[in-house]
Amino acid sequence: MDDVKAADTRTTRITAEEALALHAEGKPGKLEIRLTKPLTTARDLSLAYSPGVAEPCLHIHRDPSLAYDYTAKGNMVAVISNGTAVLGLGNLGALASKPVMEGKAALFKRFADVDSIDLCIDTEDADAFVNAVRYLSPSFGGINLEDIKAPECFVIEQRLRELMDIPVFHDDQHGTAIVAAAGLINACHLTGRELAETKLVINGAGSAAIACAELVKAMGIRPENILMCDTKGVLWRGRTEGMNQWKSAHTVTTDRRTLSQALDGADAFFGLSVKGAVTADMVRSMAPNPIIFAMANPDPEITPDDAHAVRPDVIIATGRSDYPNQVNNVLGFPYIFRGALDVRASTINDAMKVAAAEALAMLAREDVPEEVAGAGGGKGLRFGPQYIIPHAFDPRLIARVSPAVAKAAMESGVARKPLMDLQRYARELAGRLDAGISALEAITERVRANPQKVVFAEGEEEKVIRAAIAFRNAGYGTPVLIGREERIKATVAALGIPLPDGVEIHNARLSGSNLRYAEWLYERQQRNGLLFRDCQRLVNLDRNVFAACMVALGDADAMVSGVTRSTGVTLEGVTKAIDTAPGTVLFGLTMLLGRSSGSTLIADTAIHERPDATTLAEIAIGAAAAARRMGLEPRVAFLSFSNFGAPGGTITGPVQDAVKLLDGRGVDFEYDGEMTADVALDPRLRALYPFCRLTGPANVLVMPGLHAAHILTKAVPNLTSATTLGPVLVGLEHPVQIVSMDASVNQILDMACFAAHGAVKRD
Repeated sequence: MDDVKAADTRTTRITAEEALALHAEGKPGKLEIRLTKPLTTARDLSLAYSPGVAEPCLHIHRDPSLAYDYTAKGNMVAVISNGTAVLGLGNLGALASKPVMEGKAALFKRFADVDSIDLCIDTEDADAFVNAVRYLSPSFGGINLEDIKAPECFVIEQRLRELMDIPVFHDDQHGTAIVAAAGLINACHLTGRELAETKLVINGAGSAAIACAELVKAMGIRPENILMCDTKGVLWRGRTEGMNQWKSAHTVTTDRRTLSQALDGADAFFGLSVKGAVTADMVRSMAPNPIIFAMANPDPEITPDDAHAVRPDVIIATGRSDYPNQVNNVLGFPYIFRGALDVRASTINDAMKVAAAEALAMLAREDVPEEVAGAGGGKGLRFGPQYIIPHAFDPRLIARVSPAVAKAAMESGVARKPLMDLQRYARELAGRLDAGISALEAITERVRANPQKVVFAEGEEEKVIRAAIAFRNAGYGTPVLIGREERIKATVAALGIPLPDGVEIHNARLSGSNLRYAEWLYERQQRNGLLFRDCQRLVNLDRNVFAACMVALGDADAMVSGVTRSTGVTLEGVTKAIDTAPGTVLFGLTMLLGRSSGSTLIADTAIHERPDATTLAEIAIGAAAAARRMGLEPRVAFLSFSNFGAPGGTITGPVQDAVKLLDGRGVDFEYDGEMTADVALDPRLRALYPFCRLTGPANVLVMPGLHAAHILTKAVPNLTSATTLGPVLVGLEHPVQIVSMDASVNQILDMACFAAHGAVKRD
């Protein structure tokens, strides 16, 4: 069996009834077509179809490359099969393969934002299949062949690659090979092996097995070090029984004839065959620290439990999700096509496959975000024998693999639209699936250009340490961890990730600055009920006070805290050393991020329960300034339950008065109110009020109270695909950000970046 995709329902604990219900409920199947342009008026139709559509047609006729600019071709892949090798189920035919092909299209969209359409071709004749597909190039940017049995799959792919000028990729072959190769790179690294000298046995001689052999040879393994076996034994040079041209390409001169003999002393094993093909005695005979990839589906050639029972030193991977190190094709094909499409590659060559495998291998060695560990069932994921292949839900895959593939395509000469800035491309890819990353890009770029020293006040907490390391590795500046050095270093050692150069550790009790901080704090607080010894105790024991003193006295640029204490308690400690900036108010600003609607800022989401008119006006001014720092031209709407006095109410007074206060201030941004949220955001409703000053949808929403702000920011992400960032504190003399106690590592990192950005604007 060549396919290693997870088809075994036992690994995911689902029932047949559940699977059928999912496919039948609502619109049958898993795909639909959505419009990317509005078609609501007669004019829209005229532009999108007749007569407007004539213009792009004529331009493409003159310059065929413009099809990538005026149509969906550049982001469209055809998923094509004849159903002769469906999952581990065999030859089910073209029609029965359609659920799998729809699923493949869904994975393309989910993991790499690649649009795709399934095409099931009802023929087992290779010539007829090729003839049906070869003429599809005008519609698609790439072809993903799927679930086609060997040896026809070799013929079909080779001929289509020769006939078509777009990438043609048989995922059952190359996807498996790429992910397995990534795991092999890391397994060799962990066991101290040189890849070129590794002795590899491959059991199975179908499409995936042959693709694995070809790829690892392209990566440098010497051909004589690879023994391939089929049901009749080793493919030795001179053998004639059961051979074909594809098997013959991988024969070697050897006196070994059986799988058992081949495995004797072998370093590594790739199984793409059948359950139970490998015995305990075979594993026992392998070299020290053996590497076993038992990828038969649904049951491996040998289970990890059985392999470990005879060889505790084994590193083992399977195709199943209920064991560590899953060889899962979804780690490869979405991102390979993403990179190939974005440079308009004419093919997917060996250089691009090797680049994908190496990118996957390097990603597995990085610290794993806790969100990924959660997707892995709550298990700790850390580079080592139990984690040599990235998790399928790691959001960093698109930003690692696709740029590597694109770079290899450019360097190997198959890219027709080279990318000038691969780092920017990687950031854009990350934001393609996460609106928050796109919104943060301008901020992070400015911080990278102006690195800052940021204090992480709760420096002994594991996720704070991980965020600080990520802060340093991202090039944002110098993180300062407040805590006991031995505790911090012990946690870092337990994490299994190195502490980068440039990460500072300060112990509040042992710092040489304690006396200076205490004297300065006493000068501020002596008329607020604090004795000098109280200030000494606060500096020595309260890390938020110590961190705030560091920032206030210029020993650091900004700080982040909040993991171990509530926002109110944390802010109380911070404000003992840092005041609200003169002429401003302190408030919380939350970014609401939608894929199509862009960023909307909401204030106040943290401080003021029932702000008066003056406070609302100051919040609007501060939020508008923050919007401009984020690259937005502010359009501020003061929200309420009413529109410009109708219906009237007792709680609208402060909102109306805030607008009047801004009228008297002569501010330089658009604002108006009071208005309801739909009027603020919908131009059709706003047209009912021609006197409204907003020239477009509001992008800053000033809330009438904290209760309304919390309801909005907590409900919207759960009801829509939008995400939120924040609340970000605005208005302190020095930049401080407070995270929630349940904040993830990425959220702590984001807030540290916001804090650093606040320091940049003061430079």
